[in-house]
Amino acid sequence: MKPTLTLFTSPKPFVNEHIAIIQRNAIHSWVELGEEVQVVLLGNESGVAEVAHELGAIYQPEVARNSSGTPLLSDMFRQAAAQNDSPLLAFVNADILLLPDFLTGAKRMLELSDRFLAVGQRWDLEVTEPLDFSTGWQQRLRSDCEQRGNLHKPMGSDYFIYPRQCFLQIPDFAIGRSGWDNWMLYEARQQGWKLIDATASICIVHQNHDYSHLSGNRPHYHSPESEENVRLAGGRRHIFLLQDVNWRFQEDRLARVSKTGPDFWREVEIFPLVGLHSESLANFFYFLFHPRKAYNEWRKSLKQKEK
Repeated sequence: MKPTLTLFTSPKPFVNEHIAIIQRNAIHSWVELGEEVQVVLLGNESGVAEVAHELGAIYQPEVARNSSGTPLLSDMFRQAAAQNDSPLLAFVNADILLLPDFLTGAKRMLELSDRFLAVGQRWDLEVTEPLDFSTGWQQRLRSDCEQRGNLHKPMGSDYFIYPRQCFLQIPDFAIGRSGWDNWMLYEARQQGWKLIDATASICIVHQNHDYSHLSGNRPHYHSPESEENVRLAGGRRHIFLLQDVNWRFQEDRLARVSKTGPDFWREVEIFPLVGLHSESLANFFYFLFHPRKAYNEWRKSLKQKEK
């Protein structure tokens, strides 16, 4: 059967016991979506080849990397698209459990629009053991989520569903660092594609973990690679959030998001970027809406020039 959806990711090394468990759980849930989905694991990190063979995923060991050895999203997106001619692709973080509504929702959105990016909030759940994927596992997971899970705040995104004709070129972002996911949202808006919040229709489950795989056991938000990602994204004006969606997928339909209150003024703020494609006007509007932040950014840029 020709795949409808290509799911791809670059897992962390299967060295830390907990990381290994939750990544195997996640990838197994993707394979369970059936023959319409092709799963691609990229990168030669420890254990990836073995898990790909065990679960029936495609394994691509060679991925372009930056000077720090971190895989580049640009090469991952290119390789994933080259695997087949599926009309849909999706990058998903390797700790995310997926349910059948991921595939059915993606297919329905493609019926409704040929240019879009679908993102959404996740459910956070403590998972410390291998999941039982015997009959009824989807219902058990949903029930567990309802009882013990928490809907994450609308910040960031752990999956990106898009048609094949979108995101043909992206900057050389470092995976696992901040900034690139925000750029994806910005790019969809400034290209005029539908930026869709699919939270109401697609349930994804994030298996909680620490940051022991990163330097200092801390999140990466202020790391040099994250700062480089922001630079490649075009600067902080291009850092968009889930609040910047302009469509919602719910009850099998797409509907425009009604912007009121703070969301309305946010739309006014970003209009120079997404409507007029003007960086200079975007900076001016940012100064009008955030004078103190704009002043601090200006001072910081002066100090960097003096170095």
